[in-house]
Amino acid sequence: MDKAGRGILYLCTTPIGNLEDITLRVLKVLNEVDFIAAEDTRHTLKLLNHYDISKPLISYHEHSRREKSMEIIALLKEGKNVAYCSDAGMPGISDPGADLIRLARDEGIQATVLPGPSASLTALVLSGLPTERFVFEGFLPRDKKQRVKRLDRLAREERTIILYEAPHRVRQTIKDLYSHLGNRRISIVRELTKLHEEVLSTSLEEATAYYDDKAPRGEYVLVLEGRSPESDLEEDRAGYAGISIEDHIRRYMQAGMTKMEAVKQAARDRGLPKSEVYAVSIEMDKGKIKSGSEDVK
Repeated sequence: MDKAGRGILYLCTTPIGNLEDITLRVLKVLNEVDFIAAEDTRHTLKLLNHYDISKPLISYHEHSRREKSMEIIALLKEGKNVAYCSDAGMPGISDPGADLIRLARDEGIQATVLPGPSASLTALVLSGLPTERFVFEGFLPRDKKQRVKRLDRLAREERTIILYEAPHRVRQTIKDLYSHLGNRRISIVRELTKLHEEVLSTSLEEATAYYDDKAPRGEYVLVLEGRSPESDLEEDRAGYAGISIEDHIRRYMQAGMTKMEAVKQAARDRGLPKSEVYAVSIEMDKGKIKSGSEDVK
């Protein structure tokens, strides 16, 4: 209970597979709160029964959240302490708990997170892909237009990408990633911390062929290699192939650069020695190079 006599909302991180991964602090809070709100009461009840915890349960899922949010807020305002548990992992990540947290903040109710297992971070570390910079994208949109927009943005993402996916959609998602992002490295992680935990480190092309013959099972985390900066450079250089070096220099000069600045930038863009581009600029000064129908003076 806070200083104003209102209850506290405890966001309890729960195991992502192995029930022994629960923290002592979460067990203590679950034993002490007045109510436990759960994304799936049947799922949470298995956890509570395993640790011999008996508390009143409130079903709080995607379809009941609007009605149940107000019920939970009312209990908190009465001074009741409430724990919220998602099905697995960190509350508020790809589950309806995010709305409950925002509402509690709006109402000035104290909320605190009890940290613990995270499927996204566990899969990232297991993947072997770069961990210095990464982006979590959750589930891709199901709407076709929104999905294509998201995939197009991810095609430019240089950080390691983490996605969640359900087994009945993972095959199509891998195909979509291959189609929009090209053949990148991917680690397909399933059944984390469970008996049949599996990490398949492969390429998108090989993964597409692999799941043509194999039925996906279990919950999946897809960890995908980011776009290589060298890919941008190669793409940019290919784009400059359609213009001459002299026109390239002129474009930068028209944008306000000095001739030497334009020479240096054009050389970087095209991956050429500065001396080679500079030699072209000398010929431009002599008026020996034409662009279109006009002399370059």
